Amino acid sequence: MKKLVLAAALTAGASTAMAGSLADPIIETPVIVEEASSSSTGALLPIVLLVIIAAAVASN
Repeated sequence: MKKLVLAAALTAGASTAMAGSLADPIIETPVIVEEASSSSTGALLPIVLLVIIAAAVASN
């Protein structure tokens, strides 16, 4: 009888001591830092093209 009670107690203890759960794990997304570019680099090409066109028109 003592063995039966001991076996029942160990079985109950082992089933409730299971680690983890059925819920999905929470995974944090990595932080991506994007460096800002200056606005002068984007405006350089149109200014150069405008100067070339103005020089071509002025030479005629």
